[in-house]
Amino acid sequence: MKRNSWVSLLAGSALLLLVAGGAWHLAELPATAETPPAEPAGVPVVAGVARQQDVPIYLTGLGTVQAYNTVTIHTRVDGELTKVAFKEGQDVKAGDLLAQIDPRPFQAALDQAMAKKTQDEAQLENAKRDLQRYAELGSKDFISRQTVDTQKSLVAQLTATIAADQAAIDSAQVQLGYTTISSPLAGRTGIRLVDQGNIVHATDATGLVVITQLQPISVIFTLPEDDFIPINQELRQGPLTVIAYSQDDRTRLDEGTLALIDNQIDQTTGTIKLKANFPNPQHRLWPGEFVNAHLLLNVRHDAVTVAAPVVQRGPQGTFAYVIRPDGTVEARPIKVAQIADNVALIDSGLAAGDRVVVDGQYKLQPGTRVAAAGSPSAVDAGEALP
Repeated sequence: MKRNSWVSLLAGSALLLLVAGGAWHLAELPATAETPPAEPAGVPVVAGVARQQDVPIYLTGLGTVQAYNTVTIHTRVDGELTKVAFKEGQDVKAGDLLAQIDPRPFQAALDQAMAKKTQDEAQLENAKRDLQRYAELGSKDFISRQTVDTQKSLVAQLTATIAADQAAIDSAQVQLGYTTISSPLAGRTGIRLVDQGNIVHATDATGLVVITQLQPISVIFTLPEDDFIPINQELRQGPLTVIAYSQDDRTRLDEGTLALIDNQIDQTTGTIKLKANFPNPQHRLWPGEFVNAHLLLNVRHDAVTVAAPVVQRGPQGTFAYVIRPDGTVEARPIKVAQIADNVALIDSGLAAGDRVVVDGQYKLQPGTRVAAAGSPSAVDAGEALP
C-alpha cells in the first residue's frame, strides 16, 4: 500500500516538471511581429493623361443643301414639241440640246419677212433712179421743185420700210431660234414634265424640265446670333473653311468655303443664316439634303485636351475625376470649350500631365482609391474605349 503511494507521488512530480519546463521554453521564445492589416483593393478604372495640342475650334449648325443654280426650262414660243433630246436624270452641259419645237411656221414667217424686204429694196432702187432723173430735170427747170421733193420723200419712206423689214427679219429669226431649246447651264435634268407630241405654250406654268447645278453646290445653315461677331472678325482675316457632315454627324461629305453671312439676324429664332459653297466632285451633297455644317473658326494652340468620356456632368456642372499621387481621386470642376471627334477641349480645371479617369466613373466618389489600367496613349489620341 505504501509502495503504490510512492509510485503515484513520483509520477505526479514528473508531470509537474514537464509542464514547468514547457512553460519556461515558451517564455524564452522571441515574440512574433504583428502583421499589419491589408490595404483595401482600389476600384479598377481606365486612366488617361491630359495633354497639350493644337485644337481646331468649330461652330456647328444644321444646314440644307441647295443647288447653286436652278432653272426651269420653258418654251418661249407656241407650237408642237417634236423632239425631247434629254433623258431624265442626265448630266448636261451649257448649250446642249434639250427639246425642239416645230420650226416650220417660224421658218415660213422668216421667209416672208425676207421676201418683203427684197420687194421693198427693189422699190427703193427704182425710186432712187427716178429721183436722180427728177433732179437732173429740175436743175434745167423742166419739172417743178415740188416733184423733186416728193420723190425724195418717197426714197426716204422706202428706206425706212426696208429698215422695218430688217427688224421683222431679225424678230422672225429670234422666234425661229426659240424653237431649239438648249441648256443654259451645266447641271442635271430632273423629271420630264411634258412629253413629246404635246402642244406647248410660252404661258405654260409647268415648263419642260428643271435643271439643277450640282457642281459647285451650296449649303445654307444657321448659327446662334452670339457667333456673329467672332465669325465676322475671323472672316476679315481670310476665307473660312466649312466641312459638311451627314445628318448623323459621322460621315464627312465635302469641304468648302464660307461664301457669305446673311445681311440680317432672324429675330424670331435669334439665329443668323450663312451660306457655304462646296465643289461637290462626287455628288455627295444633294439638293434638299440635311447636313451638319462645321465652320472652322480658328485653331487654339497648345490647348489642354482629354478624351471626351473624361467629362462628367453633375448638379454643379461639368467635372472630371483626377487621380492624386496617393491613388485616390478628387472630383475637380472643369470648364469645357468644346467636344469634337471624341476629344474635349478644356478651358480651365485641368493642366497638361494630370491623370484622369476615362472609364469606370460610376463606381467612384471623392476620396475613392483606384487601380488604374488601360492605355493612356490610346485615350489621349481620342480612340474609342472597348
